[in-house]
Amino acid sequence: MSTISTAHPDPQAYNRDNRTEAERAEVAPGEIAVGVVIGRASEYFDFFVYGIASVLVFPSVFFPFAPPLEGILYAFTIFAFAFIARPFGTSLFMWIQDRWGRSTKLTAALFLLGSCTAGIAFLPGYNSLGFTSIVLLSIFRIGQGLALGGSWDGLPSLLALNAPKNRRGWYAMLGQLGAPVGFVVASALFAFLHSSLTQEDFLGWGWRYPFFAAFSINVVALFARLRLVVTHEYERQLNERELEPTSVVELVRNQGSNIFIGAFAALASYALFHIVTVFPLSWIVLKSGQPVSEFLVVQIFGGLLAAVAMLASGVIADRIGRRRTLATLASLIAVFSGFAPLLLNGGRIGQDVFILVGFVLLGLSYGQSAGTVTSNFEPKYRYTGAALTSDLAWLIGAAFAPLVALGLSANFGLAFVSVYLLSGAGCTLAALQLNKRLEASE
Repeated sequence: MSTISTAHPDPQAYNRDNRTEAERAEVAPGEIAVGVVIGRASEYFDFFVYGIASVLVFPSVFFPFAPPLEGILYAFTIFAFAFIARPFGTSLFMWIQDRWGRSTKLTAALFLLGSCTAGIAFLPGYNSLGFTSIVLLSIFRIGQGLALGGSWDGLPSLLALNAPKNRRGWYAMLGQLGAPVGFVVASALFAFLHSSLTQEDFLGWGWRYPFFAAFSINVVALFARLRLVVTHEYERQLNERELEPTSVVELVRNQGSNIFIGAFAALASYALFHIVTVFPLSWIVLKSGQPVSEFLVVQIFGGLLAAVAMLASGVIADRIGRRRTLATLASLIAVFSGFAPLLLNGGRIGQDVFILVGFVLLGLSYGQSAGTVTSNFEPKYRYTGAALTSDLAWLIGAAFAPLVALGLSANFGLAFVSVYLLSGAGCTLAALQLNKRLEASE
């Protein structure tokens, strides 16, 4: 004889679990977008705190034995270490997720990121530790890169898959909006400290506060993202969309062409990224008499323009298509590259115009640069494929941009900035054309 339970079911749980797919999709995009923006803003804040410090702090604190130009170039070399480590971090933490789960992976990655960031904040300079300080700075930077690779949570892909078909450009842009937010906050903090403190106090202890702030923001972002990725509803949607790790070897063997095309399709945006953020600050410090704090204010205003341009990119992409938007912006970046030497050598007004126009182009292009061709991945490969595509785009397009642009420009002239941007635009246009031909042949 069967027994009938007299327990009363939870009506909220019943309603939640019995909603249709359409009802879940109606709610999910906005909720996912919040988690994506918070997570990306915290990562980019870390990113720009280190980038700005590479110009204003590290040459004096860790490379006092070198002339100013060489000191910044040494700092930019270590800056690139994170981008080299990032694909390895993605592979390592994908294995961790496959073995222990998404929440464990995300917690471990953000704990590593926070620890390395705090480690830099407490790190004594060259005058105290000698060459050991440079080694430790390099180790912490590599740790940041591994952690950033491991912090991929799949929410941008889930957001793209759940977005309405006529609003995919808009929702794709939301994931990128964390970049200008992180840049504006980081630049504002450094501008305040640099203008409020004496140079001795700034280099002695003031520069450490942004790294402490980065650690605190990482903790908040961790809980905000865990609130999403460990809930039953989001786990179910991630599983339904097959957003789970796959073998990197298998991915490269079966979908290697999509990784290659995806990485190069975003190259114009990623090349421009550092040319208007980190590189100009180094050029101003070395070659211009413009006060650093005032130039940072101009860059803050540029970051705000980039955020507005990103919002516009979502509207434009939904009207004319994401790939056409990316191709059009790559062409405009190619045109902009021709004016770069004239503007950077044009005194304060020319430099400010370079920054403001460059940020507008960056916002319009970077807003649609992520995931433009990742829809080519088979569903089972999309999670890992999207992460590795982004890692390689950063590595190829942005990792060495400040180092190469400053090194070549300082020794051979600003025309090399034009060459760098033009090459990125050319790669984007070529990759998009190749992708179009491959789709037409299928």
